[in-house]
Amino acid sequence: MKIEKIIIISSVILCFLMIISCNKAQFVQKPNILLICVDDLRPELKSFGAEYISSPNIDALAAEGVLFQKHFVNAPSCGPSRYTLLTGQYGPTSNDALFQRAGKVAQGTVLNPSMPEWFRDHGYALVSVGKVSHHPGGMGGKNWNDSTIIEMPDAWDKHLMPVSEWEHPRSAMHGLAHGEIRIKSSDMDVFQTVEGNDNSYPDGIIADEAVKQLKALSKDDKKPFFLAVGIIKPHLPFGAQKSYIDRYDGIKLPAIEHPQKPEEKITWHGSNEFKQYNRWEKDPNTDKVFADEMRLHYAACVSYADAQVGKIIRELKRNGTDKNTIIILWGDHGWHLGEHAIWRKHSLFEESLRSPMIIQYPKMENRNSNTNAIVETLDIFPTLCDLTNLETPKFVPGVSLRPILENLGTSGHLAYSYFNNAMTVRTQTHRMTLHMDDYVELYDHRTLEKETKNIAN
Repeated sequence: MKIEKIIIISSVILCFLMIISCNKAQFVQKPNILLICVDDLRPELKSFGAEYISSPNIDALAAEGVLFQKHFVNAPSCGPSRYTLLTGQYGPTSNDALFQRAGKVAQGTVLNPSMPEWFRDHGYALVSVGKVSHHPGGMGGKNWNDSTIIEMPDAWDKHLMPVSEWEHPRSAMHGLAHGEIRIKSSDMDVFQTVEGNDNSYPDGIIADEAVKQLKALSKDDKKPFFLAVGIIKPHLPFGAQKSYIDRYDGIKLPAIEHPQKPEEKITWHGSNEFKQYNRWEKDPNTDKVFADEMRLHYAACVSYADAQVGKIIRELKRNGTDKNTIIILWGDHGWHLGEHAIWRKHSLFEESLRSPMIIQYPKMENRNSNTNAIVETLDIFPTLCDLTNLETPKFVPGVSLRPILENLGTSGHLAYSYFNNAMTVRTQTHRMTLHMDDYVELYDHRTLEKETKNIAN
């Protein structure tokens, strides 16, 4: 009888341990999310075909994941593009798009949760560091640090923006080395090279804070995390340490494709964002030496941003959290480097709308792979829901990219973008842009002329 009791007690204990083990396994199986947003990053990366660029950390991520060669943002500007990323919906075209939404949330007229809110409601810890929404740190007011004006209400558990000597988020967003603040933009140089370490510019401080948050989030093995990190460079002004510009000594830059200003009606503009800075009375559209200087300093900023990405991913791997973390690297839109005689974004050309996207997750089979499927930023929200086995909300019009990730031959879909008084659609072979006055642009990407010859007229 005594032996029978021992057997029964032992069986009960064994069952109890198995239940605990199963519950623990469920926590482990729920993946974390690391979303890295890089401002003004066109696909000027070695892994995307720009051979002269030094981007070893992003390239290493691409070697472990799937690289989307034809990812298009839904608007060629920071605010509306991030609106789509963070809500999973088409939205306004202005940089205050998320603040407009926040006003409607306060009035009770917005019923759909944002992407971070959706994941928080499903058990995730939500932390944002740097420029994830349009304002780094997610606050409004004169200096973007007014805690009573929130860009994304009910979204993040923490929405952080370390500013160090730059004093406040607005200055960090547009600052140069060692705390230089943009007071009068015409007095601030359009590019700059300085001696110093990565913390000479705000992104070094942002990356350090992201590493700190990763360490804290990784200690909780019962709650998955969603960490979003926003890197500011290569946003204007183009400032980076000398060690990054030195990587390009002796580099011969490729020729600028279709550098001429189009003669017909298009979504062209005068590069005002670029022209507001001190350019020493030089015009890159007529001065090839200055144009190459601009391009090299953009490249240096890409390398600097790449180094910050490397810091974050190294910490993820150091603490072992990478084994259960989905990583998405996303550029918020493209950037013209002289194509169509433009030196900024804000057009509906390929250069403004095409941006890099890489997705990597544990146990994925198609590593170090490319896909040419047409996809949109709109698809990120449903993709993350699918990869984490969460319900995809019905109000999200995008589609999960999981079928493409698992079968690279899977086709994509039409990509829609819009800005100001026009909208555009991209197919595998063409781009069509429709203006509000019914003027049409149609370009054939199978030809050498691509977006320089309007075949609609």
